[in-house]
Amino acid sequence: MLSEALLCFGASSTSIEEEDNYDGKDEICIDSIFPVGEDVNTCISRAADSTSLKEIPSYEVRMGEPFDWIKKNQESFHPVEVTEGLWIVPEWRIPPDSEATNIILNPGLAFGTGEHPTTKLCLLLLHGLIKGRELFLDYGTGSGILAIAAVKFGAASSVGIDIDPQAITSARQNAALNNIGPEKMQFHLVASQNRSPLIDPCGVVEDQSSSGGEAISETDKYDVVIANILLNPLLDLADHIVSYAKPGAVIGLSGILSEQLPFIIERYSQFLEGISITEMENWACVHGTKKQNLAGS
Repeated sequence: MLSEALLCFGASSTSIEEEDNYDGKDEICIDSIFPVGEDVNTCISRAADSTSLKEIPSYEVRMGEPFDWIKKNQESFHPVEVTEGLWIVPEWRIPPDSEATNIILNPGLAFGTGEHPTTKLCLLLLHGLIKGRELFLDYGTGSGILAIAAVKFGAASSVGIDIDPQAITSARQNAALNNIGPEKMQFHLVASQNRSPLIDPCGVVEDQSSSGGEAISETDKYDVVIANILLNPLLDLADHIVSYAKPGAVIGLSGILSEQLPFIIERYSQFLEGISITEMENWACVHGTKKQNLAGS
């Protein structure tokens, strides 16, 4: 969980190694690469806080030798078959099945390569939900993979929102790689609860829409909403996430460990009915239908 949070807060890549501690306890070592100039201390602090760690884990920062990290990163990504007929294919690879639904992806610094269990769980959920002409919202879009998948499955349009400018840039580039234009897909940069809207040095609020239009508002109501983020944001932003959905719409929630399910179920039971759970490798995805009689719906 911490490795995914590090990616969200500034790490370019992470890898995990499990070692036997000399005290007989299991210890997990996470190697992370950060861009030069990144505030590593702040990133680790925010990542630890977002995953509800009681204390910041011990860590060591070292300057690495110059290296072609882009090439190394590309070599680590291979086509991923999510289910029969659905592939996630890195931009620099040839699709194994040209007749399949192929989502072409260059994740850049954004989360969402198709390899992580939570991304797979959300893709499988979407694959079963989208029947045609739905309006889809990807809450915390990252690389844009879910928004792109929804359109390829037949949704009328997709909207992705994120607080990370790099994610929005990556998502727009990936939409272009899949030949999906702004009439079908839009991405919006939004302010997080912990920061004010983006302002340039002259004091002008930055345009947060993907195409110069108005930024997304809570009056927009969607047929399917998926938030594949982290536990704490899912809990803190529950009202906000649910507000985007139509009454009777399906809301999917992921980015959580199976052991964290009770917190999500308790928080969202007031909003959702017919709650279902899918799990993969100790990760979980929760989905249910928004209740018809919620205030403000």
